[in-house]
Amino acid sequence: MVHVFRWFVYFIGIMIFSLGITVTINMQHLGIHPWDVLNVAMFDIAGLTIGSWQIMISFVLIVISWILDKSYIKIGTFLNAVLVGAFVDSYMWLDFLPKATGQWWADSLIITAGIVIMGFGGGIYNAAGVGSGPRDGFMLSISDKTGASIGKVRMITESAVLVIGLVLAGPVFVFTFIFTFIQSPLFQFSYHQMSRVVDAFSVARMNKQYTKSNSIG
Repeated sequence: MVHVFRWFVYFIGIMIFSLGITVTINMQHLGIHPWDVLNVAMFDIAGLTIGSWQIMISFVLIVISWILDKSYIKIGTFLNAVLVGAFVDSYMWLDFLPKATGQWWADSLIITAGIVIMGFGGGIYNAAGVGSGPRDGFMLSISDKTGASIGKVRMITESAVLVIGLVLAGPVFVFTFIFTFIQSPLFQFSYHQMSRVVDAFSVARMNKQYTKSNSIG
């Protein structure tokens, strides 16, 4: 039952996270997350879908992480690579999310809401503890191999991805540079809160099973 609950939390978190990504992509003229800059740039150049590029780039990162350090690769990592891209494409196909209004203040509010949703969703699915995302696993494995801090590796990696996306004419603007300052605190908050919920549920189930086994004995 605990495993079922963890996977339930994971899938809900992935759905929320992907929803936030899609909201920000719809406001891409204001700038989006460096990794999404790359996904959109590849979509504009080579076609397919934004979600397809999300999936392909994620699997490249998984392969590199697998070579560097297999410990960060779990079933949830592979599912993340597929599900985020699939949900983003599904949300875009359903076409029910806000589109750019042409008014800077309104679009800024919408993209901020998208970043907030991403932060909460990311924290929730990571709290499930069934595997880090391809990007996180990639950066954690590099950190372990090089001895550099995770923060430093993240900064260098996302800066490099941003430069590549910029060279490929991806949507880089103001919100690209303030993305992390909004998302990271919300990610941390939702991660800790949901971790407490998951842990409390796990302890409650263990206590219930223990009590049941004692009563039978």
